[in-house]
Amino acid sequence: MNAPTAPVLFSPAWHAELDLAYARAGDATRPVRRRHAGPLRVQKHLYPEGPEVCQHILVHPPGGIAGGDRLEIAAEVGSGAWAQLTSPGAAKWYRAAAPAMQQLRLHVAAGATLEWLPQETIVYSAAQAELDTWIELEGDARLFYWDIVALGRPASGERFAAGRYRAALDIRRDGRLLWHERQRLDGGDGLLDSPIGLDGAPVFATLLVTGEIDAALLARCRELPARVRGDLTQLPNLLVGRCLADQALHARAWLIDLWRLLRPALLGRDALPPRIWST
Repeated sequence: MNAPTAPVLFSPAWHAELDLAYARAGDATRPVRRRHAGPLRVQKHLYPEGPEVCQHILVHPPGGIAGGDRLEIAAEVGSGAWAQLTSPGAAKWYRAAAPAMQQLRLHVAAGATLEWLPQETIVYSAAQAELDTWIELEGDARLFYWDIVALGRPASGERFAAGRYRAALDIRRDGRLLWHERQRLDGGDGLLDSPIGLDGAPVFATLLVTGEIDAALLARCRELPARVRGDLTQLPNLLVGRCLADQALHARAWLIDLWRLLRPALLGRDALPPRIWST
């Protein structure tokens, strides 16, 4: 007599993977690898600036990230190539009884450029969001990176009263640590309202750009009209920007204004906003 088999438990969690690679071919950047598993995709490659810059829009069809979900994204930009990665809308992390995770691994070869410009991450109250990002730069590789996080949904009267947001970010150049950051915010934590924390602002954003700018351009960046509390700091070979805001739209507008000023100076190209940002 056969022994009864154990019941198979259905899990609604998604495990999604996306693996991208770009290479220089003549005067153009071409995608040379685009593998995916689960609900994570890129739309067709776009060239709004000409063949040198390949733009991809990362899409997560479920539209939100729930407990038990795991997203793994990897991108490799080969020597001389230029990739610009963005998203069609906000990433929403829903209320959950279990953690949801995102792992992001980016590798940029010598002579290559990567722009990582996603729209905001919205962490609902009682969500358990865990995000880990590792970026490896080789030689003179260039990086323009930003991240926007909105805790709760203030427009709906929802504060981040429960749950957890945890993020880790490491950037290395030729194996040496260039930037190391760890964040943890618990729902209802005193840091949400403390003047040494978020000071009551539900939105915070970070900008990290390789390279250095002169004092005149730094002053122009600091004088930008904005509806955020933000500032920039020039470190050796790394420009850092931070802001607090009442709305994600205000933080994003500030970052885009900075990108318009900094992209020509640090990357040598005028800023042409992706059309998806206006839809």
